[in-house]
Formats: sequence, C-alpha cells, structure tokens
Amino acid sequence: PEFLQSLEPDLPALRAMGLRLWAAGPEARPVGISDLLAEASAEADGPVPGYLSAPQSMIDTCLYIFTSGTTGLPKAAQISHLKILQCQAFYELCGAHRQDVIYLALPLYHMSGSLLGIVGCLGIGATVVLKSKFSAGQFWEDCQQHGVTVFQYIGELCRYLVNQPPSTAEHGHKVRLAVGSGLRPDTWERFVRRFGPLRVLETYGLTEGNVATFNYTGQLGAVGRASWLYKHVFPFSLIRYDVTTGEPVRDAQGHCVATCPGEPGLLVAPVSQQSPFLGYAGGPELGQGKLLKSVFRAGDVFFNTGDLLVCDHQGFLRFHDRTGDTFRWKGENVATTEVAEALESLDFLQEVNVYGVTVP
Repeated sequence: PEFLQSLEPDLPALRAMGLRLWAAGPEARPVGISDLLAEASAEADGPVPGYLSAPQSMIDTCLYIFTSGTTGLPKAAQISHLKILQCQAFYELCGAHRQDVIYLALPLYHMSGSLLGIVGCLGIGATVVLKSKFSAGQFWEDCQQHGVTVFQYIGELCRYLVNQPPSTAEHGHKVRLAVGSGLRPDTWERFVRRFGPLRVLETYGLTEGNVATFNYTGQLGAVGRASWLYKHVFPFSLIRYDVTTGEPVRDAQGHCVATCPGEPGLLVAPVSQQSPFLGYAGGPELGQGKLLKSVFRAGDVFFNTGDLLVCDHQGFLRFHDRTGDTFRWKGENVATTEVAEALESLDFLQEVNVYGVTVP
C-alpha cells in the first residue's frame, strides 16, 4: 500500500511519458492504476497468436530480469531463449540427477532462483523443495523432513548456517552437494568441516553476462579453472586494470594487456553469435558501459564483467574484487548510489560515501 501511495503524486508525469501502471491485491488503487487481475481475467482464453508467441531466433528476448550488474542503478537485463535452454543443463553440469531432491530458498525474481534453480530442476526432472524464505534455524530440519540431497546457495546463506548454534538436525542428513556462488573460502572450509561429508561446487556468472565458470574440481576458494578446453569452448580473458583510473591498461598500440599468473585482472569475454550480450531494455546506450572495444585487436568487442579475478599457476580462478559501484548484501547487488542518495536526504549530513566491507 505504501508504494501505491508514494506513486500517486507522480502519476500525471508517468502518464505523460506514455506509461501504464497495473497493481494486484486487495488494496484500493489510486486513479490511473489499473487492476492487473481483472484485466487478465477479461482477456480471451484462446491460444496466443503465433506472431506474438514464437521467437524469430534463439537470441530473441524471452524475459527481463532486473539487475544492477556492477554499474549504476538496476536495469532490466534482456534474457534470451538461448540462455533459458542453457540454464536447463545447469544441474546436469553440476552432477545432479533425476532422483535428487533440491532445496531452493532463493528469490525467484533473480536468475539464481528462477533460471538456474527452477529451470535447472525441470531440465533433469528432479524434485524441488521450494521455500518462500530462507531460515537458518529451520534449514537442517527441512533437509531431514524432505530428504534433501542438493542445496542451492548464495554465499551469505552458508555464512548464516555456520554461525548457527549446533543442532541435532544437522547430523545424519542426506545432503551430498551444495552448489551456488559467492562462498568465501573461510566460510567454505567451516561449512564442509561442520556439515560434511558433502561436495561444494562454486560457480561464477552474471545475469546479463556471456561467461560462466564452474569449480568442477572442488578446489577450495576457486570459482573455476581456466583449462585450455574450457577457454576454447567458453572463451574469456583476464586483462590488466588500473584501479586508479577505473580503466583497463592498454599498450602503445592501444590494446589491452593480459595478466600473468597470480596477478588480479578484469574478466572479459568476447561478444559473438555464440556468446551474445543483449543489453538492457530501454535502449542500446544502457549497455555501452559493459562493452570494451579493440581489446586484443582492432574492432573486437568484449563484455566487461566489472569483476577482478586471479588465475594462479595451476589455472584455478579466484574472485578478487568488484570494480563497479555496487556491493553485495544478502546475495543482492546493491547500488552504492542508491544508499548514498537515501542518506543524503538527511539534512545534517553534508557528504556521503558508501562502499562495501567484509562481514564476519
């Protein structure tokens, strides 16, 4: 209700922009906001015309997922039909199978919960235990009750679990695999030592990105391995990055410079028909900041993840830092500018700077 009330003063301006607004629920709606459920019920029940429902190509937009990525305010990332099909294979790549019972407590408005979680479960025909909200105190009891064998996490969830007091339910469970992203090495070690034996499969990816990695070897603290075969199928590079200027380092010819083993570098991936970057809803200019041109040769185009990774002498990839103006909180990318603007509304603050710090 409070969101509807806050919109009311801006409704004339929004209508002047050609925007239509809908809301669902029992609350009274201001004039100018339509009833979503009533309009949906009034629509014909016949099949959707083919020209509306059939994609013209695999990279046509299937849906939008809002993400702040690594720069600026949240934007609607365009997700293709190709990416949906790729997500169907997620759990199979992780080693899950049809007989598994997968525990999912991640929000479905994010890619992790919806595409990797739900679509991934559909891809292997597994059973999913869908929780509306994660509870660290209830987690192991749920696993015991439902016979959970696979758990999809974000790093914060594992941190909550290892910080819980010991319970009898955490022993004798059937969980054999935990798969997800953002797990800090210290939490990883504590998690396996306390709740094992189980396998942790750490991954890396971005909602709108065209590169992903899997730590299929189980190396502690790694997000993947840069093997020759993997880079041939899913090409990416680490390039030198100047944290002072916020730009990649370029040589005398204007090309980027690849990092050496053990040196932090900006993760970039070539944009191609096989690995496209569709950008964001609202216009191509919104995605220009995510593209780097003439990286290794004139005219090439790479997707800029905005993340710094390190590749060691054995080829293991480890997350190092994030270059953009966001930080992670409870698995969400939060724009520092949003927090700063909220704090700056307080008249006794003259200047605000927001940045993320490690939470123990």
